[in-house]
Amino acid sequence: MCGAELQTLPETVQRVARVLQDAGHAHAPVMLDDAARTAQQAADALGVALGQIAKSIIFRRKSDDAAVLVITSGDLRVDEKKVQALVCADGGKLGRADADFVKARTGFSIGGVSPLAHAVAPVTLIDAQLSRFDEIWAAAGHPHAVFRLSPVELQSLTGAPVHDVTVVA
Repeated sequence: MCGAELQTLPETVQRVARVLQDAGHAHAPVMLDDAARTAQQAADALGVALGQIAKSIIFRRKSDDAAVLVITSGDLRVDEKKVQALVCADGGKLGRADADFVKARTGFSIGGVSPLAHAVAPVTLIDAQLSRFDEIWAAAGHPHAVFRLSPVELQSLTGAPVHDVTVVA
């Protein structure tokens, strides 16, 4: 993607595109015709399995007000107790993040939170279940924008550890 192509994208998508470009990532963000604010909408628009959507869930660590980003498969639910055990020391608590907190910490609106290019670097965890797929798709900073990658590339781009953080069915 060249500089001129970047100019036509929303600013938040430009941020993500620059990070991907700087990292030498092979796939630039793609703008979808319809919004993909949910994992199901993204999967439908892309014609992929729901689990191939890498959804970004933001929590609020109460002890220091840090953003905690959990990236998981679109077909699974995050187990907050598992996440809390991994990121909260000495019995600390994890809370829900409202839209204002998400926007302030990430620079993205809910429904378009990218796993990278955040305003303030979050504590990040990747769910091990994403490795079920060779190809996954993540939000690229806007409800209409996504980008393709592999679970290994996600870990490389974010530097985040992989853990089991989903609810057991």
